[in-house]
Amino acid sequence: MPTELTALESQSDELALLGLMQLVSPALPIGAFAFSQGLEGAFELDWVRDEASLAEWLNGVLEDGLTRCELPVLARLHDAFGQAFGQADMAEGRKSIAAWDEWLAATRETAELAAEDSRLGASLKRLLGSLNLLPREQQLPSEDLLPPLLPPQAGYVTLFAYTAHVRGVSVRQTLLGFAWAWMENQLAVACKALPLGHTAAQRVIEQLRPALVNAVNQALTLDDEELGPVLPGLALASALHETQYSRLFRS
Repeated sequence: MPTELTALESQSDELALLGLMQLVSPALPIGAFAFSQGLEGAFELDWVRDEASLAEWLNGVLEDGLTRCELPVLARLHDAFGQAFGQADMAEGRKSIAAWDEWLAATRETAELAAEDSRLGASLKRLLGSLNLLPREQQLPSEDLLPPLLPPQAGYVTLFAYTAHVRGVSVRQTLLGFAWAWMENQLAVACKALPLGHTAAQRVIEQLRPALVNAVNQALTLDDEELGPVLPGLALASALHETQYSRLFRS
């Protein structure tokens, strides 16, 4: 028979898992379905046209984008929230959160990519408020000597890290969940805008699942000076998408 402590730990782990599943669910009402992260621009340019080219594009964005940018910064933000909720390093944690949130905003190379990050962040923040999950200082500011736990215009990655921390999700599981949500969103975009069936999308998932694990493994080893996306093609596709004549998505 399991001990009472083991049972409580098991329940805590299961609640954390369910919290992560809620956070990455396509049903989460933050409007992620409205954005393609430059993928629709790649369709228009005929860089992505079928299952094979889609898998190649996503693998490239994962390797040169998420692995070098969102995922390692997400890990740093998760750790920073742990500091900020503590006592000894509270101020340092909050400063680190603000610094990495600003760093992420500076990596958004087009107006659409910047708007996507800020709007999804604002939507997730509103949702957290409705679920009574925002830090109390966001509702009743009282700590004048410390920077706010959440930056006023925090982006989506920062809010994702905060939510995962509050839910008790581990750093590694947080990164895997974020990468999975990104992939599912990209495949949903492809199924809407390309002649791509859902079975083909599942084949792409099977192909990329190991790449997601490898991306998380690598992201957790990078030093600060190694960070930064290298995605000139995505930036160009996103920039051209801003004036694209006909489009389904906002980015």
